[in-house]
Order: sequence, then structure tokens, then C-alpha cells
Amino acid sequence: MRSGLAVSIGQHSDKGRKDSNQDFHGAALPQAPGRSAKGVAVAIADGISSSDVSHVASESAVRSFLTDYYCTSDAWSVSRSAQRVLTAANAWLHAQTQNSSGRFDKDRGYVCTFSALVIKSTTAHVFHVGDTRVYRWHAGALEQLTEDHRVSVAGGHSYLSRALGVGPHVEIDYQALPIEKGDVFLLTSDGVHEHVDAAVIGTALDAHPGGLDAAARSIAEEAYRRGSPDNLTVQIVRVDALPDGDINELQAQRAALRLPPVLEARMQFDGYTIVRDLHRSSRSHIYLAVDDDTGERVVLKTPSVDLQDDEAHLDRFLLEEWVARRIDSAHVLKPHVPQRKRSYLYVAMEFVDGQTLAQWMVDNPRPSLESVRGIVEQLAKGLQAFHRMEMLHQDLRPENVMIDRTGTVRIIDFGSAWVAGLGDSKLADPAQVLGTVQYTAPEYFVGDGGSPRSDLFSLAVIVYQMLTGRLPYGAQVARIRTRADQRNLQYRSALDAQRAIPAWIDEVLRKALHPNPLKRHEALSEFVEDLRQPHPDFLNRRGTPLLEKNPVVFWKCATLLLGMAVVALLGVISLRT
Repeated sequence: MRSGLAVSIGQHSDKGRKDSNQDFHGAALPQAPGRSAKGVAVAIADGISSSDVSHVASESAVRSFLTDYYCTSDAWSVSRSAQRVLTAANAWLHAQTQNSSGRFDKDRGYVCTFSALVIKSTTAHVFHVGDTRVYRWHAGALEQLTEDHRVSVAGGHSYLSRALGVGPHVEIDYQALPIEKGDVFLLTSDGVHEHVDAAVIGTALDAHPGGLDAAARSIAEEAYRRGSPDNLTVQIVRVDALPDGDINELQAQRAALRLPPVLEARMQFDGYTIVRDLHRSSRSHIYLAVDDDTGERVVLKTPSVDLQDDEAHLDRFLLEEWVARRIDSAHVLKPHVPQRKRSYLYVAMEFVDGQTLAQWMVDNPRPSLESVRGIVEQLAKGLQAFHRMEMLHQDLRPENVMIDRTGTVRIIDFGSAWVAGLGDSKLADPAQVLGTVQYTAPEYFVGDGGSPRSDLFSLAVIVYQMLTGRLPYGAQVARIRTRADQRNLQYRSALDAQRAIPAWIDEVLRKALHPNPLKRHEALSEFVEDLRQPHPDFLNRRGTPLLEKNPVVFWKCATLLLGMAVVALLGVISLRT
């Protein structure tokens, strides 16, 4: 009979002699098939004492790791999954610091040290940055698996050389090692390991063989008795059983998902029954299917047959699933996670019974301003969910928006999304033009990085199109090659004698669609608010100056007037002579 991975875990954390506990710890013990696909994970983080918000950083780092790691694709290795999750978490923490009082003093920012242990099959994977530690207790000996990232200076002082949240990028130590049944791993904060030794740990494990929580508490209490002035956190993981079979064979089988065939109606595929095609493009094939276990209707997305040899495309395809799993919003399409092992490379998403915004616009060629506002407000909430996670959608367009029969709006298709902190340049470069050109912000075409204001531009294009039936710049955006091209974009007023659009709405759209992202609204919420309660500047504006509205025409007119003045002066001079 084949056995599976089984572990026992004990944990204890206390503020010790400090006023508050800046440590945070956690563990994730999924059941099958998640345990065989992703393993079990434990993590510990220690906030820096000089920061009033480091406890927030510690909690965020541990929670995001234990959540987001299990959202990554089953086709990714443990190392790849954890590294990407941690770089994304680091980018988020650094962004919070940049928006706080710690911007100019990293010692007051969202900074913490971090260590994690993932046990999958018969291998332990260790991830580490800072001065928390991971140990292995084996055959009566204590082995330190991590190296403290501290630099000693004169006077016996030291400082952290690496930690999460210090900078936009972070180097994570990683190692993988084979394990045996009975191995014990310990994760500790510096308030513990600086005051106890191997003898204390061995005594605690021997005294509490059936209660690892008690053993963890005993180690922390001994550190306190020995004068530790810091927070005290101990995690203990004991390997009780390991899966059978050769580890290399098992890992290869789980890591290498097969590429799916072209699917047809009534076909049985990996626990689903295909109903019909929904959409085919050069990048992917989309099908309506039924989950055979639950009877639930779902949407399956598979990579296009033409791109199944394109590694960069397949990497981005896997990223799409992770993005979907990270976001929890009523206005962003949710993933469908089956309770069974996957054999092929595809993405399963919830089925939305409704229509795309593109079709809605065909059915409603002259929508009321209020109905447009209702759609925009929901889209803005969906985009805000992306931006809170330091992600950009980058391909917002009517075809990528679904409206269900209750009127709920959802953003779909995350194949062009950008995630802060990912090290792979093919996935991390926000200057790539991945979206549909008519809705893509001008800054992408001159090689500048995207920002939340770039998604705002795409949203404003959609609003303009719903109200006018046309695009604000026509095909001009797609022809941008230089910054001069960007500056010379000519906004076409949304005002139309055939449509009752208030003049101040046109001014709101003009600002949101400005070629320079720094001159757009600072936030989505500001744009949404202006569509309902405009800023007084929009109401009092008598008209946009010609120089701003159309600089080319302005200078042509100025040149013409100047030329006429010169001719007139020459005429006067000739008459006098």
C-alpha cells in the first residue's frame, strides 16, 4: 500500500520582555491532492524593532507566502513557485514603505526577516532572508541550515544586510535537501536561537515526544529564563511518514503537465466534459465544460496549438492562473479549483452566464450616463483589486469584460498581467505592449513602464467608446514611436450634437485620457468620483486653450499671424519710402 507525506507540527510565540510581539508564524497542511502537488509549508518572520509597522510586515509576509504559494501552478517547481511569491511579497512591502514615513528611513519601513520550509515528497526546501533560522535535528545532532544576513561593525554592533521590504528586489537563499522519516526541523526567531543551544533543544524534544507545542513552549521559556530581551517564536516540524517511490520520478511526473489536445464537444478531458467552443484566438482556445465531479459549469482555457512550443507563452499562461488565484474580488473572474490531480496544462475558471461588454455596447448603442457609471464603478473596483496586489491588468478592453444576468461586471483574461517583483524579464517588464493597441496607454509605445494610471487610461477609453461609439484617438496611438508622437496625440472631444453628453464629462475624459500619465487622475477613485460629482475646475472651465487642445494648429495659426504681421510691416515701410 502506498503511503503519503505525514508531518506533526508544534508552535509557540510570545512577546517576551518586549511590549508587543513583532514576530509572526504560520503553517499550511493541505489535504490531497494539494499535499502531493505542493507539499506542506511553514513560515516565520521577525519584524525589525526600530519600525512601528514591522509587525504588519511580518504578518503580511507569512500570510501571503502561505496563501500565494498554493495559488501557483502545479506545473511550477517548489523553488520557482516560492521564489516568485516571495519576490512579489517583497515588492508589495517595499511599495508600502515608499508610501509611508519610512520612505527615507528603511529602519522605519515595512521590513522583516523571513524563513520558510516546504516539505514536498521526500525533499525539504528552505527559503531564507535575514536572521531568523532553520535547523534540522537528525540523529541527536543540530544542524543550522540557514546563514544569518548580518554584518558586524565596531563596538559589537551589527545590522541586517538583507530583509524583505528593504528594496524593490531581494535575494532569497534557497537549498533543497533529502529527508528521512523522523527528521525534525526547527524555525526560530533570534530572540530564541541567540540564547539556547543544542542541549536545550534535545532535552525539550525528548521531554515532549508526543506534544510538539509543549516542546516549542519549553524552548522559548528557556530562552526567556536565560535573559532573552526579544520576542520568542519557535516552530517544530517532525516528519512522520514519507511517500513511496522514487522522488525524481514522482517530481517529474507532477512538474511536467502534458500539453492538451484540441478539444471537441462531448469529449472527456481530465475530469471534465466539453460542451462547446466559446472562443478561439492565436493565443488560446476557450471551451465551456462541465466538472464531472460537481456538475458545475466551468470555462477551460488551453494554450493555442500554434504556440505550444513557445516557452515564454507557456510561462505567461501559467502566470495567468496564479494571478486569478491571488485576487479575491466580486469584479474579477474567479478560478475553478477541482479537488483532483491535474494531468494537462490548462486554466479552469468560473463560468459567467452573460455577455461581453463588447456585445452589450452593440445592444446598447446609446446608453444612459447612469448605466455607464454603474459599469465603470464595478470595473474600477476590479482594477483596484489588481493594484492592491501590485499588479497591472494591461489589457482592459470590452472583449475582456463580462456582464452577467444580474448586472455584475467582471474583468476576465489575465494573460497580459504584470506582477511586481517577478524576476523573469519576459513576465516582469511593464513596458511590453501586450494589450490591444486601441486601448493601450501611450507610454507603453515609447518604452516607459506601465502604472495604475495606464489601466486608468484603458478604462477611460472604454467609457469614451460607450458614450460616443468611437475611440478618442482613433488609430493614432498605434502609430506612436517617439515621445514627440506621444505629445502630439490629438484628443477628439466627446461632445456630439446627436448625443446628450454634458460638457464637464468631456473634460473629465480629456484628463483621464491625457497622453502624459502624470497629467491624468491620480487614482481610479478620483476618476469615478469625477464622473458623478465633477471637480469645480471642470464646471468652471470655459474651454480648453488651443495650445493644449491642438498645439500643431496653434503654432500654425501663430506662424500665419506672424507672417501676416511681417508682410503688413513691410508694406507700411515700403509706402513710407
